[in-house]
Amino acid sequence: MKVVAGVPTAERAAAGRPPSDGELLVSIARGDRAAFEELHERYARAVLGLALHRLADRGRAEDAVQEAFASIWRSASTYRPELGPGAPWLYAVARNAITSRLRERRVIALERFDQASADPGPDERAELAWRSFCVHRALQTLPPTQRRLLELAYWGDRTQTEIAAELQLPLGTVKTWTRRALAAMADALREDMR
Repeated sequence: MKVVAGVPTAERAAAGRPPSDGELLVSIARGDRAAFEELHERYARAVLGLALHRLADRGRAEDAVQEAFASIWRSASTYRPELGPGAPWLYAVARNAITSRLRERRVIALERFDQASADPGPDERAELAWRSFCVHRALQTLPPTQRRLLELAYWGDRTQTEIAAELQLPLGTVKTWTRRALAAMADALREDMR
């Protein structure tokens, strides 16, 4: 015969009375898993509703419910029946777990807000746009063959050997024309960057 809160389960069943929340908490404090399952069955949905209302995120709310019931299991021995019924105690534990989740979310949001963006700001974007314009303008001043060499090398990501094969030019010619093109680009860019 099982005893819950000093009252044998058979006597309570014979009287047609289910165990009170307080009686279940006293039993949980003694390690009674069946009492814990019954209390969970009674309050899980209500605690989830409270968590959803406070957290506005189902996944975080479900995590908060699990934390709440884990706390109830661990701290059931702190419940004192003489101080009041079990439901208010249970809701206080659940509110604490939910509030912890809410604080976590706020801290994470603040940490994200406090971090400087790695994206360039307006002045940096303007500078990059100006440089890009200058490079493209300098590229347009080159003879078409030299322009094609630089386009293949820098935008086509090809080696000089691959460029020589593609354009059917000797490798030495590709190297010489590339050097000349880069020197001409550097001169044109010096004018723009003054």
